[in-house]
Amino acid sequence: MRMILPPLRQRRLVDRHLRHFFEEYRPSDFKKAIASLCRYYHLKLPRIEWYEYIDWGKTAGKTYEDGQIYLVHPENWKRGRKYKSERKWINTVYHELGHYIFWADAENKADNFAFRMVRGVNGNHRNGNHRNGHGR
Repeated sequence: MRMILPPLRQRRLVDRHLRHFFEEYRPSDFKKAIASLCRYYHLKLPRIEWYEYIDWGKTAGKTYEDGQIYLVHPENWKRGRKYKSERKWINTVYHELGHYIFWADAENKADNFAFRMVRGVNGNHRNGNHRNGHGR
C-alpha cells in the first residue's frame, strides 16, 4: 500500500508542536499540529476529547468513524502509565490520526474505489482502441 505523507519539513514541524504540547500543555501547540496535517490531507479538524484514562487505563486513544478522537491528556499520561515517555504519547496521537485520515470520507472513497474497479472491465470502452474486444 502506497502512503502519501507530508514533506519531512512539515512532519518535523508537526512533531515539534506535539512535543511542546506534551511539555507545556498549550492547546495552541496541539491545534497547530493537527491543523497542519488536516490542511495537507484536505480534511476538516477532528473533534478531540481529552480524558484521564480510556477503558480503565487499557487504551491511550480511540478513534471513531464519525471523526471523533478520544486521547489521554499528557498530564494524565505522565501520571498513570507504565510507559510515560513523550515519544510513546506522540506515536499514539499519530496512530489515532492515521485512523482519522484513512476513515475520513469513507463513503466517497468506497464509491470512487468501486467506480475505478469496474472501469473498463465490462468491455464498453469509450475510445476506439478496444473495438471488438481486441487491442491493448
